Amino acid sequence: MVHTVFHLKKKDLVQVMVGKEKGKTGKVLRINQKKGRVYVEKLSMVKRHTKPTGQKPGGIIEAEGSIAASNILLYCDKCGRGVRVAYSRLESGKKVRSCRKCKTQIDK
Repeated sequence: MVHTVFHLKKKDLVQVMVGKEKGKTGKVLRINQKKGRVYVEKLSMVKRHTKPTGQKPGGIIEAEGSIAASNILLYCDKCGRGVRVAYSRLESGKKVRSCRKCKTQIDK
């Protein structure tokens, strides 16, 4: 078991840095911490062959596949690319993430 500490959260805008989806950006749908993998909206699409159940019809369904968390960086709007993350505390004591390059706060 991996149990990775993630710098990503659900609904973050991320950029893929390695692999067939390199350079593409998308929103994080879900995170699998045990396997160290991330599911990004409309990226790494796979086809699943499913049998019909009571509610769902059968057939070939396209769904998002997982991408290794090490291949993904948080996207900075100001820099226009994926960047590494620095952590800092505000005067109120809240912990926020910021871009290591331009020091812009990423958490709103």
